[in-house]
Amino acid sequence: MQLSEHFELAEFLVSETAARRGIANEPTPEVIENLRRLCQSVLQPLRVHLKRPVVITSGYRSPALNRAIGGSPTSHHMQGRAADLIVPGMTPLLVCQAAHQLKLPCVQIIHEFGRWTHLAVAISNERTQLLTAKLAQGKTIYEAGLVHV
Repeated sequence: MQLSEHFELAEFLVSETAARRGIANEPTPEVIENLRRLCQSVLQPLRVHLKRPVVITSGYRSPALNRAIGGSPTSHHMQGRAADLIVPGMTPLLVCQAAHQLKLPCVQIIHEFGRWTHLAVAISNERTQLLTAKLAQGKTIYEAGLVHV
């Protein structure tokens, strides 16, 4: 199922953890609509602006899958509102900065560990959080702003 010009539903459902553990990762129609909104209003405009592929590394997560990977119990991934991604040839920090400069309708733009970008689409007038995730003594901490890791 095509969600936007360059994004398909299947890209958001792939999970090695789900496959290995036999966890169902099937989205509801509401989740699919949220993924469509994410693609059409955030990811597609970002891809067009960057003139590069946007590779989804983590998209939709069923609650069981989210628990299995230790995700936040309030993760936007479970609603189909978030994607973790990489853009070949660009650092995650530059991708975050581009998303912010484009004023994409994101509730979260997170520079994750210097390894990937997390973007979550806003619903209505939610304010954008700009965060950087880092490891400190084995725990994830979030620092306000987009900074080098």
